[in-house]
Amino acid sequence: MSTAATPWTPRRESQSEWLDVRGLRLHVRRWPRPGARKLFLLHGWMDVSASFHFLVDELADEWDVIAPDLRGFGESAWSADSYLFAHYLSDLDALLQAYSPDEPVRLIGHSLGGNLVCLYAGVRPGRVRAVASLDAFGLRDAAPDDAPRRLEKWLHQLREPERFRSYPDFTGLARQLRLENPRLPPARAEFLAHHVGEEDGLGAVIRAADPAHKHVSPALYRFAETAAVWQRITAPVLAVLADDIALLERLGLSRSEVDARLAVIPNLQRATVRDCGHNLHLERPAELAAILQPFFDAH
Repeated sequence: MSTAATPWTPRRESQSEWLDVRGLRLHVRRWPRPGARKLFLLHGWMDVSASFHFLVDELADEWDVIAPDLRGFGESAWSADSYLFAHYLSDLDALLQAYSPDEPVRLIGHSLGGNLVCLYAGVRPGRVRAVASLDAFGLRDAAPDDAPRRLEKWLHQLREPERFRSYPDFTGLARQLRLENPRLPPARAEFLAHHVGEEDGLGAVIRAADPAHKHVSPALYRFAETAAVWQRITAPVLAVLADDIALLERLGLSRSEVDARLAVIPNLQRATVRDCGHNLHLERPAELAAILQPFFDAH
């Protein structure tokens, strides 16, 4: 067995709430503050709402923070087979209708979540007061002739269930989290492992997510469609980027391409977190909070 670090302890405790969205049960993590301004947080791919604990502890206490586990992640229910941006977008719409039906909302999203909050701000511009997107800039553009191979691969994957790599214990998963996030302290990694992981019933630990997330999407990504949505955003947008370009290299994007994409968003502000990888909220939560707090105070 691995030697475990003493898990990090949050200053602000969260509570679990549940929301039924068209028959799918979503887990909603909340750091409640009665009468305070609401702040909605959306996590990224292979992440969970609990990863925002570090950021919430660094923000001022006047926020009522609400963060769902996206469908197929954490404690939320799994979809029948596929996960599309449209599914997540409709889940976000239902969440906001349940928690803030009459008031324009403040949104923060990381990676997948960042793409979602910006899409939502363009699709329903009247519902959004302000948006912060954390290291999110879309995917690599797909070519039309990718469609046949993509759909064929997706059909094949539906026949062959995916599996996640297993770890001997939560400490083994914590060690993997530190490999993925080199600036993540051991105590925080140990805390996070118990939320992004779960026991598999066979004495090991796996990711707390639907393995179907490893399937290719049957829908091609076309940035031109995303740009058409972003151009409709009326709320102020803060794009916070990491200075590490490892993710860009994996996606096949350059920094100049990212700059050109973000330029289509009206009323955009930008900030960069130095010496930081893609998961800003894990590696540099204090620096990130110092950027986010004045932006949302101003709106």
